[in-house]
Amino acid sequence: MNRLKELNIYYDKLQQKYGAQELDSIYNGGCTNNPDICFVFMNPTGRNIASSKSWKGLKSPWIGTKNIWDLFVELDLIDKNIYTKIKSIRGSEWTEKFAEEVYDDVTKHKYFITNLGKCTQIDARELPDSVYKEYLHLLKQEFTIIQPKVIILFGNQVSSIVLDEKISVSQVRKKCFIKKINGEEFKFYSVYYPIGNGRFNIDKSIEDIKWIIKHELTENSSNKKEVKI
Repeated sequence: MNRLKELNIYYDKLQQKYGAQELDSIYNGGCTNNPDICFVFMNPTGRNIASSKSWKGLKSPWIGTKNIWDLFVELDLIDKNIYTKIKSIRGSEWTEKFAEEVYDDVTKHKYFITNLGKCTQIDARELPDSVYKEYLHLLKQEFTIIQPKVIILFGNQVSSIVLDEKISVSQVRKKCFIKKINGEEFKFYSVYYPIGNGRFNIDKSIEDIKWIIKHELTENSSNKKEVKI
């Protein structure tokens, strides 16, 4: 865990270079010890109230937001009572204690949430590939530290940068990519981005992730393959 936190120093430097100066970096959160799934999104925005410099709690993705938790509840990856509270309160009503409760539940369900870019923007403006690529070596360090069984990449841009090839999600649904990082093999899948402009694709995201869970994480799956260590 300490090794993971050490990366935050570099994320904060990149926030100064590429992010909104009045906001903090958003790092990651959840299960850090061989999680079943590592979910990789794009980059945070100021809608995440943890990006406020006055916020002293977790600086983890999606704090103070609602829509992404619709995905996780459909995947049975969040306690229903916590989900109901998320949907019933305003983003500004999240407390540091409630954020801890949510991420304790994420950890219990054995997944990890991160972004390729940690540079928080005021809004959901597009970032060029060149900015995301500056974070890539740090994201790979996250993978080697936490050792996820499966890594799910959201959207064409994130998938293309991480996999280092041009990816169109519609053409690679349910396709496993095995890539080596520092001599270790990791399994990747690319799925539709389920939030913002990609909200209309959330059903496809849910369908594909359920398939991945069934084929990669179910004990009796004939396709199950452990990461080489």
